[in-house]
Amino acid sequence: MTVPMGDSPEYSAVVDETGVRRYAGHNNGRPAGTPGSSMSEQSIGGYETGEDCTVAETAVVGESGGGVRLGDGATIRAGTVVYGDVTVGDGFSTGHHALVRSGTTAGDDVLVGTHAVLDGDLELGSRVRLQTGVYLPQRTTVGDDVFFGPHAVVTNDPYPVRERSELVGATVEDGVSVGANATVLPGVTLGEGSFVAAGAVVTDDVPPETLAVGAPATHEPLPDHFRGGNDL
Repeated sequence: MTVPMGDSPEYSAVVDETGVRRYAGHNNGRPAGTPGSSMSEQSIGGYETGEDCTVAETAVVGESGGGVRLGDGATIRAGTVVYGDVTVGDGFSTGHHALVRSGTTAGDDVLVGTHAVLDGDLELGSRVRLQTGVYLPQRTTVGDDVFFGPHAVVTNDPYPVRERSELVGATVEDGVSVGANATVLPGVTLGEGSFVAAGAVVTDDVPPETLAVGAPATHEPLPDHFRGGNDL
C-alpha cells in the first residue's frame, strides 16, 4: 500500500508485504527542508528503511546506485556517505563523515564512528563499536560484541604497491577488543575474547583469551580483570 508522508500526498512511501517502507530518494517522503524529515535530500537511487530512521540532510544514502537496506532505528549523521548494495540491521548508527562502501553488511546495534571507513565487501556482526577514524578494508570479517578503539586499522594487502598479490582479509572473532591506533596485518585472526593493546602491530594470529601487546605484538596471558567479554 501507499502511505502519504508530510503535507503533500505526492510524497509517499510504499509499504511491502513485510511492513518495510520503501523509498526512492524522496527525503523520507517529505519535501526537502520539511520539519521531521528523516531521509536525505541528496539520496541517489532507491533504498529501504525500517521504522524510525533518521538521515541528516547532508548525508548521502545510495551513492552510485540503490540496494541499501537500513533496519529499524537507523541514524545516519551529517556528512556520512553510504554507497549502494549495503545492508545493515536495526539500531545502526554513524558519527559524522563516516563512509560505508558497497558490499558491506552489518548486524544489529552497530556504531560506525566519525570519519570511520568501511571499505566495502566486508561483514560485521551485531553489537560492534567502531570509534573515530577506524579503517576496515575489503574481506574483513568481524564477529559479535567487538570493539575497535579510535584510529585502529585493519589491512588486507600483504605487499602494498611493491608486489601484486591477492587481498587477504583479517578475521576478528566474537568479543574481541582492539585498542586505539592498533594495526592488524592481512590474514590475521584475532581469537574470541582476545585483547589487542593500544598501538600494537599484530602480525600473527592471536589465540582466544590472549593479550597482544607491542610492535610487533607478542602474546601474553589475558589478565583476569580483562576476562568476561566486552560490555557493549
